[in-house]
Amino acid sequence: MSQASLPPAQNDLKTERSRLRRAHERGLYDRATIDAVLAAMPLAQIAYVLDGAPSLLPTLQWREGDYVYWHGSAASRALRAMEGSQVCLSVSCLDGYVLARSAFHHSVNYRSVVLFGEAERVHGAHAEQSYERMFDAWFPGRWQTLRPMTAKEVKATAVMRMPITEGAAKVRTGGPKDDLEDYDLPIWAGVVPISMVLHPALDDEKAPKPLPQPEHLSRIELG
Repeated sequence: MSQASLPPAQNDLKTERSRLRRAHERGLYDRATIDAVLAAMPLAQIAYVLDGAPSLLPTLQWREGDYVYWHGSAASRALRAMEGSQVCLSVSCLDGYVLARSAFHHSVNYRSVVLFGEAERVHGAHAEQSYERMFDAWFPGRWQTLRPMTAKEVKATAVMRMPITEGAAKVRTGGPKDDLEDYDLPIWAGVVPISMVLHPALDDEKAPKPLPQPEHLSRIELG
């Protein structure tokens, strides 16, 4: 796929490979749901094959249009193995423990996305532009305050991407689903909500002098 080309925008990512078999009623294939989960959780896991064996890379992801991007060292064996190969990217958010009246019906509330596709490396000016977009996704407003990347730093960094054309979201919400005869049991049941929280920023102890914390810290979001 050329760097200039884009996959056709798809609102339905359902394929034979991506359709849910278990708990299929929780499956969602629309871009709005999938994009929202990708935006909520930067941490992703990417499955790939290295030397004939399955491998997994935890990394941070961001979305630009119809692609998911990630980056790493240009010397990375993992990124070299991914290039031009099929990969599977997963993102998930744990939203709550669901406590039922029986051990069998305990569950969790969650939002998750699994995408399938071919990974490619981004080159040239597009890659350099992606560094700024990466910061805009994670730390809005910070890129403009930083010193420019050096040529050595740019050369040492690889940017990868995959098209958002095949995959699924899976979402569970709500309380426990017990057997009807169990609702009268004197056992507490319900949901323990879970959320990821951004705490107040901590100044770098190695700074030669204190600096005011920048306004853009307030724009960082998660979950």
